[in-house]
Amino acid sequence: MEYVILILALAGIVFGADFLVAGAVSIAKRLKISDFVIGAAIVGVGTSMPELVVSFMGAIGGNADVAIGNVIGSNIFNVLGILGLTAIFFPVAIDKSNMKFEIPFCIGVSLLVTVLAFNFFNGLAITIGRIDGIVLLLCFAGFMWYSFARDRKNQSKSAEVVEEEKTPMWLAIVKVVGGLALLITSCDLFVDNAVVIAKSFGVNDAFISLTLIACGTSLPELAASVAAAVKKNTQMALGNIVGSNIFNITLILGLSSQALPLTASGITGFDYMVMIAAALFPMLFGFKGKVGRAGGILLFVCFVAYNVYLINNQII
Repeated sequence: MEYVILILALAGIVFGADFLVAGAVSIAKRLKISDFVIGAAIVGVGTSMPELVVSFMGAIGGNADVAIGNVIGSNIFNVLGILGLTAIFFPVAIDKSNMKFEIPFCIGVSLLVTVLAFNFFNGLAITIGRIDGIVLLLCFAGFMWYSFARDRKNQSKSAEVVEEEKTPMWLAIVKVVGGLALLITSCDLFVDNAVVIAKSFGVNDAFISLTLIACGTSLPELAASVAAAVKKNTQMALGNIVGSNIFNITLILGLSSQALPLTASGITGFDYMVMIAAALFPMLFGFKGKVGRAGGILLFVCFVAYNVYLINNQII
């Protein structure tokens, strides 16, 4: 029965994210926001809702391995798995403007959360405390403010005509609210049943959160990125991935740590280092102007290698 519920919950996550993203994009286009900012600041937030629900629930339940592991695992999967798979079939362009702010910001918050977790305000404890969380939330607020302020400035200088949005505002709002409700319910069911199934195979919470839960809650990012790439809008696909990673660290860990200081015993320094390395990849490929098929294969091979490492080291 758990397997049936798990499949239904995954379907709910995908459809819920689709409704939420579609509604958010409709509202954003009415406000004449650019594709990359829609992907980074609107779609990124929407597709990160599953991670928010899962990590916050993990924090409330006192399971920091799930709360932190879900974020780190999702960030790794977003770049190595989703960007890798997308680039194998559709070359993903990386604009110079992305390398000036969003990508460096993603690298910066990845480094910041590692420093906060391993030292700074917490001595030698591997903990993300409430003060750390406030720092991360301030980074989230700063990112959102600057993204929209810069986009308005660029729009005012550009003569580009933004396609008019035809979806009625009331329908867009219904999609956002309905999609969010479906996401929250589906994620709750997914986490409960995934943990039950995984524990029946004798694996620990850290392994479960870094792999099964992280990949499951990242399905909306996968669906949104592939859909955007198919429509030749790789800027939205890239924005979704980079934006989701920023929100996972700043908003999700920031809020989760306010519920309960997060001390994760099963998440190691190696996992943080892989997350940082993943954040660096878009910058490295940015010098070529795109992530091509060869780059996509490299990213996905790294993702497989990381999971092989987890299987060899995290299973009890």
